[in-house]
Amino acid sequence: MSTSTLTFPDRVNHLANADLHCHSKVSDGTLEPEALAARAKANGVTLWALTDHDEVAGQQRALDAALALGLPYLTGVEVSVSFAGQVVHIVGLGFDHHNEALLAGLRATRGGREQRAREMAAGLAQVGIKDAYEGALKYVGNPELISRTHFARFLVEAGHCSDISEVFRRYLTEGKPGYVEHRWARLSDAMRWILEAGGQAVIAHPARYSFTPTEEYALITEFIAHGGRGIEVVTGSHSDADAAKYTETALEFALLASRGSDFHSPEESRTDLGQLKDLSGRLSPIWQLLDTRIHWPPAARQ
Repeated sequence: MSTSTLTFPDRVNHLANADLHCHSKVSDGTLEPEALAARAKANGVTLWALTDHDEVAGQQRALDAALALGLPYLTGVEVSVSFAGQVVHIVGLGFDHHNEALLAGLRATRGGREQRAREMAAGLAQVGIKDAYEGALKYVGNPELISRTHFARFLVEAGHCSDISEVFRRYLTEGKPGYVEHRWARLSDAMRWILEAGGQAVIAHPARYSFTPTEEYALITEFIAHGGRGIEVVTGSHSDADAAKYTETALEFALLASRGSDFHSPEESRTDLGQLKDLSGRLSPIWQLLDTRIHWPPAARQ
């Protein structure tokens, strides 16, 4: 669909090819924001958001690149939250990326990553993998955001594992030599930062968490109590069965649905930008609530 002919119904249609979850080199992706914008446009995305982990430093670059390509854009971020002993990701969309409270909160959330990374490297050294911290740094665009993904890329390059999935399975999950827990933001804090900056919040890839039904119910109800309105139904790590399950969840809890590839890299990601299945027509998309927050290219403004 050409952005020059977008009409209001197209903007809120559940069939829009919206991709509202992906990562650049600013966090743990491998492409610059400008390259992601070009890839999204080439793949037919009609509404795009860059959602780097706990960081908005790439937002202006992504916004400028998207508008130059005629691609409508929503600001985005993926905030790491600790809930019931697990790390949960909350995607914020449509916020003011210059909001000082949001920026301060994200800085606090990023704090401690370096120390965690050094402890991960120490754990790996104990099983014979030396210089992992320095190796991981080669893949880091922003040292404040060094993560397990950067260690995984190093371990593959160094020949310790054949792919990133094997790295996580052998070294970087709980109970393995390179795993170090980090205390992330509280759900209430992340929600406040996003909402007070004018955005809306979405529970990212809910099928990835190993919650019991009771714990998942607690997450969703607390999320809603803090003003949350959306849940990712179609995303790169969801199977068709997952999408069907969370379609019903969205309807049960009156949540708006989001979709996003969670694209990180052409070599690593299972789903490319713009290549997701459609949302069910039974669902209302989150972008209905965000129409006034979308940055529209001049040709698409009406």
